[in-house]
Amino acid sequence: MSRHGQEPDSGAESLSSDEKEVVAGSTEEEEGSAEEHPPGEDSSESSSGSSSEEEDSDAEESDGGRSDGEQEEKELLPPCDDSGANCQPPREQCRNENDQLEQVTPRRLAGGQHVVRLDAEGTYQCSLTGLIFEVTAAVKITYSLLSWSKYATLVEKPWIVGGPLFDVRCDSPSALTSIQFPHSLCLGDHGAGMAFKVFHVKEEGAAIEPSIDYSASHVKWLVSSLSPVGPIVQSSKPLQYHGVVVIYKAVNQHPSLSFRVYVTANDNSNLKDISKDVKKSPKKFIKIDKPPACQKFLQDGKRYRLVCEPEAEINPADIEFCNESSLTLKNYIEVYLEKPEDFTLSLVELESDAAVWKAKLRESDWMHYDQNKNEQKTRAGGVKKRKPATSILEEDELHNKKQKTGNTTGGIETKILTDDQLLRIALLFGKEWRKIAIGCLQMKMKDIEQIQATENEVNFQKLRVLIKWRDREESNGTAEALYRCLREEASYEILQALRGFLPQP
Repeated sequence: MSRHGQEPDSGAESLSSDEKEVVAGSTEEEEGSAEEHPPGEDSSESSSGSSSEEEDSDAEESDGGRSDGEQEEKELLPPCDDSGANCQPPREQCRNENDQLEQVTPRRLAGGQHVVRLDAEGTYQCSLTGLIFEVTAAVKITYSLLSWSKYATLVEKPWIVGGPLFDVRCDSPSALTSIQFPHSLCLGDHGAGMAFKVFHVKEEGAAIEPSIDYSASHVKWLVSSLSPVGPIVQSSKPLQYHGVVVIYKAVNQHPSLSFRVYVTANDNSNLKDISKDVKKSPKKFIKIDKPPACQKFLQDGKRYRLVCEPEAEINPADIEFCNESSLTLKNYIEVYLEKPEDFTLSLVELESDAAVWKAKLRESDWMHYDQNKNEQKTRAGGVKKRKPATSILEEDELHNKKQKTGNTTGGIETKILTDDQLLRIALLFGKEWRKIAIGCLQMKMKDIEQIQATENEVNFQKLRVLIKWRDREESNGTAEALYRCLREEASYEILQALRGFLPQP
């Protein structure tokens, strides 16, 4: 970790390294959110009340054969780092020095939980959440992502949320010495005038505990006990955030286009809340796959405007950016276009008129998802009745029926991916292919290691993994199924190639 020494005196109230500040308020109404489990195998597999009850409720619904918890996790963005999977190009001062740490990919449990088994003493980074664990012996750690909005009243000024909130458990708590939490702040000149602490939910209330160090990407905390914890920050200057823009499109039978555009900090707790809000909407939405990272930091209190070319109805016209992690309701910008056509969205800083983010949206970005495409097919055919659009993001029941009835989409028979097509996809994978194989294709590490032991050439290792996935899926080893598995993790080039393999009307 790039050390900054002890936290600077920001002029605001700060706690010494041997003090704790208990925030007024009780968490008794939080469904046992701070319940401490005794050490041991059984306790590590269970989360706290807030985690289990909140996350298990998410898993009651399914999307494409996965629980909502897993689906939301796939929609989350990777922590901002300097590895091959960084979510945005960082400023020179914000480069992460943790890329040399050993990466571990957790096993997913029900209710959005993750579990990793660390075999020996060392420092390990979770490839999905960005959490960094320092251990002195072999341990099993179970953890899950929580929402800050549940604890909004306990985070009192001058402290504000600085990054995601996690519930962490360990079968041998004494062996887990420290945790580094990813934060969403752009520190610029090494975070002058800034102080980091750790918000820790306990049975007796919420405590603010000292951090021992921080870097451009993480806040380090010495483990005192295990329960919901996350980074908080105070600053004498307006805070700057690594920002993202997330787009959802309304799915309906109208030829017009309607979108929700969220401008937010790159905080996975906040992004999870946004995903939940969209799912709870009476309207149906799909997430549009566009590079989310802002090319310039977003500053607290500054105003930004979303611009569309050609012109569209945009409401509100401009927004004042603030960190909404602790807010229950998330603000968004509505974009409406009367005619379905390609268009470009840009986020502009009003003060400087500088472009912060830009993306071109094309009809192909939501093809096979909604009624707009389906309606065009109906008009061209002229004899078929309009059918509800089939989304590759949804309808697990229909997905299962496809496997039983010959695997057709809208009356068009889909084809199993060929070795040649899989090779074209394999050649597009980068250094993160193992993580994607485990996280998205549900491959086991021992299978990957076996393939690597028998195949020396990396591209053919990737191909063998894809072939193994196709053979396992049998009649569902199609381009559509592979797209569904990879859509939140794979590169734009891979997704475009898979779109090209989709059956044409």
